[in-house]
Amino acid sequence: MNKEDIKKVVLAYSGGLDTSIIIPWLKENYNNCEVIAVCGDVGQADELDGLEEKAIKTGASKLYVLDLTDEYVDNFIIPCLKAGAVYEGYLLGTSHARPCVAKGLVEIALKENADAIAHGCTGKGNDQVRFELAIKHFAPNMHIIAPWREWNIKSREEEIEYAEAHNVPLKINRETNYSKDKNLWHLSHEGLDLEDPANEPMYEKEGFLEMNVSPIKAPDTPTYITLDFEQGVPVALNDQKLSAKEIVYKLNELGGANGIGLLDIVENRLVGIKSRGVYETPGGTILYKAHSVLESICLDKLTLHEKQRLSITFGELVYNGQWFTPLREALSAFMEKTQERVSGKVRLKLYKGNIINAGVWSPYSLYSEEIATFGESDYNQADAAGFINLYGLPIKVQALVDGKK
Repeated sequence: MNKEDIKKVVLAYSGGLDTSIIIPWLKENYNNCEVIAVCGDVGQADELDGLEEKAIKTGASKLYVLDLTDEYVDNFIIPCLKAGAVYEGYLLGTSHARPCVAKGLVEIALKENADAIAHGCTGKGNDQVRFELAIKHFAPNMHIIAPWREWNIKSREEEIEYAEAHNVPLKINRETNYSKDKNLWHLSHEGLDLEDPANEPMYEKEGFLEMNVSPIKAPDTPTYITLDFEQGVPVALNDQKLSAKEIVYKLNELGGANGIGLLDIVENRLVGIKSRGVYETPGGTILYKAHSVLESICLDKLTLHEKQRLSITFGELVYNGQWFTPLREALSAFMEKTQERVSGKVRLKLYKGNIINAGVWSPYSLYSEEIATFGESDYNQADAAGFINLYGLPIKVQALVDGKK
């Protein structure tokens, strides 16, 4: 599509540095086109304050704020929880939010008869892929504008200069210019001193952590919690029935207060770059731990081990932006089957960044104390001799053959 044919653009808008300067940039470089800002609310909390005023002041014709929090938890987070999906230790907080937001973005673009969709993702990152693959799924012919792949701006410092020159209001400055992504599941930190993996994150510095406290500053007494699951879905916290979204929010408070869920990793981006990030995922870390503990007594060995193998593939698909693909859907179908009997209660102890097992119960438990006991049981230990003879037969035959040589 030619630039002169683009009259109306829907912009994925967060109010952050990138998307704030994109509004005037689009109008400058795309024939003063109409820019409609769309913010997908996936739990950014106070980041939404004053967003409409800022978008309009910066040049947008209107702002849509889409409440996607329930959809995000139920249709993206919970399937990943059931799958045990992670990527190199990372709990996918940005990865599974992007397809959720992109879906809402396309809905508005089609409603507004927009000519193009724009986003603020850099050409170095994973998010450009996550957004654009989702857009291609729902609107395969939609034109996509990615300013970071077009403009001459080369750094966040130059972005700030552009914003100041165009009177774009900012909540950051050059000293606090971390690249952050926040939603109800996590908060990520990148840039500045974190670009050198030799630098320890400033966990104790006032204002660095937002969802957590440093484990050093966590209480000196542990916090006990119980979580109830039905078919892999969290349904109650401390015996109080709650929605999955409510449980995430409350676990964020409990986990954050105890320094749970801090992660400092150098990860392998899809584009081939190694990137250092610090993540705060207090509630999610607790949920993953509790779910794993419950699965340990509810799933048989073959199913559990195969699920663990496929969890790696599932996590890679989500990280790489391939949520809306036949393979991800097929894997989700497998994961759903494994969760049919993952129901029960888990008790955990939270203490200074640690999650300690404190008990697990399930009506579907495959753990039999009568069989596993070191005391007297009906298990016939003599049966093991025949089993070992058969199980070790290939090893014995190989040894005999090697001996003849």
